[in-house]
Amino acid sequence: MTSTVIYEGDLRTVATHLQSGTSIETDAPVDNQGKGERFSPTDLVATSLAACMATTMGIKTKDMQIDLHGMKISVQKIMKSEPRRIGGIDVSFEWPPSFQADEKQRLILERIANTCPVMYSLHPDIEVKVAFNWDKIAQPA
Repeated sequence: MTSTVIYEGDLRTVATHLQSGTSIETDAPVDNQGKGERFSPTDLVATSLAACMATTMGIKTKDMQIDLHGMKISVQKIMKSEPRRIGGIDVSFEWPPSFQADEKQRLILERIANTCPVMYSLHPDIEVKVAFNWDKIAQPA
């Protein structure tokens, strides 16, 4: 088993990762009768995409001797209705000042991010937009 989820009432759950014992609480969002005080379950889906991209890129960059420490990924989840569902996820990368990679390495990183397990697990109707923002990397003086 991977985890357990306990419904605490008042539209809140507590999910516990069994191997580590760490927990995540969720709330329904304000626009769906919730308090919005925690990640919603759909927030976690969108956030999991970015975390998966970062993790798989991190695995690859160990071999490439590229340092991703400090890389920031912003995530925007777009909801649709009838039925209520995730309609889109926008992902935007921000690179740390020390980041350096040539064009070939950048292409490899894009391929790794766009083929991570969560990306492959998303329903094809979810429109995913990824901005790698290579043009915003600080150039060495």
